[in-house]
Order: sequence, then structure tokens, then C-alpha cells
Amino acid sequence: MPRARRCSFCGRDFPFGTGLMYVKNDGSLLYFCSSKCRKSAVKLGRDARKLRWTKYYGKEEKGRA
Repeated sequence: MPRARRCSFCGRDFPFGTGLMYVKNDGSLLYFCSSKCRKSAVKLGRDARKLRWTKYYGKEEKGRA
């Protein structure tokens, strides 16, 4: 049974068979629910922690001062 994927940028779950899978040159996989998330992450280089519409908004990385 296919399971839902989680967007690498906004953190939203989206159903299997939709969205985009992006493969970076180092071989790591990124899953995006929409072109808005893909463009924000890849093309524009935005930080998901600074955008209110993402689940990661306001979250700090652990281990950083």
C-alpha cells in the first residue's frame, strides 16, 4: 500500500502519485507537494522557517545557539 509523502519544504502530507520528486546532484531526494514549494526551495533558495505558511515556521534547528 503506497503511503503519503511529506513535502520537503512546507511539511504538508500529500497523496502518493502527486507532487514532484527532485533529485539533487549529490543523490539526495526532495519531495515537493506543489510548484510553489519547489520554486521556493530550489530556484529562490528560501528558508522554510521564515515563511508563515509552512509547518516549520519559527522552528529553530536543535544544536544551534
